Amino acid sequence: MSLLRLENVSKTYITGDLRVEALKSVNLEIEEGYFYAIIGKSGSGKSTLLHILGALDRPTDGKLFLEGESVFDKTDKEITILRRRRIGFVFQAYNLLPEHTVLENILMPAHLDGKKPDENRLREIISALDIEDKLAYYPDELSGGQRQRVAIARALITNPAIILADEPTGNLDEKTGQEVIDLIKESAQRFNQTIILVTHDMDIAKQADRIIQIVDGRIGN
Repeated sequence: MSLLRLENVSKTYITGDLRVEALKSVNLEIEEGYFYAIIGKSGSGKSTLLHILGALDRPTDGKLFLEGESVFDKTDKEITILRRRRIGFVFQAYNLLPEHTVLENILMPAHLDGKKPDENRLREIISALDIEDKLAYYPDELSGGQRQRVAIARALITNPAIILADEPTGNLDEKTGQEVIDLIKESAQRFNQTIILVTHDMDIAKQADRIIQIVDGRIGN
């Protein structure tokens, strides 16, 4: 089943006299239940592609469909709600709120949505990620690997259909990075989610079910 679909998507950034075509007429289908890796050189457009797939950025031209619905025909408020409920994000920089505890960071998406978190699901997630003893800690009291576990837990708490990960191992050593990839894969399988991960590491990309290569703003072969 097609979960996400891009139709003739282009993205152009203009700064003064500088015009950068980050994506050029991209057509892409993401099927439910697979682990996708997006690879490409720096500046190839892979992060722009991920941001549009996650409705964090609007394309200059073209359409994004999520579960058959045209995303960018919606209002900004509707897109925010859709993104919060259907898409989980894991970033290289973790993006945890330093003034909040681990538990508060994990529960933030549910609280923003005005919903009471499912206690059983919360227990299952923190157990799967082995962070039960870190819930009262603050992010700056954790290692990089532990922070990324918290970020994964936060991405999973609202039971999204899709997990988008932008270079989630970029700040980690090789061993910890592989542990994080294993956790993302195991969590997605356990909670029946689709993964789309941006990486420059071919060893990580080879672990995906499907590889999407970006070359100069276009999908390569």
